[in-house]
Amino acid sequence: MPINPEFLAILVCPLSHAPLIEDGDFLVSTDAATRRRYRVVDGIPNLLISDSEELDEVIWREIMERHRTASKK
Repeated sequence: MPINPEFLAILVCPLSHAPLIEDGDFLVSTDAATRRRYRVVDGIPNLLISDSEELDEVIWREIMERHRTASKK
């Protein structure tokens, strides 16, 4: 279940305060320094830092590029 775009527009990473993008069942921080990923369960984001994970830089960059490309279409 996708997150409402208006709701997503106001969500930020609780660690870096950077915008989040939706990637499947996750919200991913756009901050390159922290690269946090937060799970979304039944349309509800879990934004607890302790439950999040730090993505490998290569994986994080692939996600950012995929969304950059999708937003240009």
